[in-house]
Amino acid sequence: MTVSPRKLNLFLLFKLPAAYFCGVRTKSLSDTACEVSVKHRWINQNPFKSMFWAVQGMAAELTTGALVMSKIKSSGQKMSMLVTSNNATYSKKATGRIRFTCNQGQAIDDLITKAIQTGEGQSIVLNSKGINSEGIQVSDFNFEWSIKVKS
Repeated sequence: MTVSPRKLNLFLLFKLPAAYFCGVRTKSLSDTACEVSVKHRWINQNPFKSMFWAVQGMAAELTTGALVMSKIKSSGQKMSMLVTSNNATYSKKATGRIRFTCNQGQAIDDLITKAIQTGEGQSIVLNSKGINSEGIQVSDFNFEWSIKVKS
């Protein structure tokens, strides 16, 4: 069974309902990239009438995590995955529709290969940028993922 945008959105509904009800949706998932979208609405806004930082974080983390999950699934290996650190910068009010993209699929492939070959835990920093409908970057997230082959 492959990981797809539809399956990821159902996963959100049942396992991460806060993200689902805030409007976080996977739009595309390929071998190299994942795109997630969220629209600024009443339920996900802060007191300053822009999108709450945590909602942006959920969408950004999903882009990186979905790629890692997809790559682990296609490797055929049982692996654990965990976010070990993250940071973010915000450069503009997040209003309207914000699209988050992570395009580091090849780097994840290399990491998984190394984890399988060495049998040791590996980590990688994956980036996801939030871009508004005008093409302006509103936020920039980095998530450090740790993966390890289960014995």
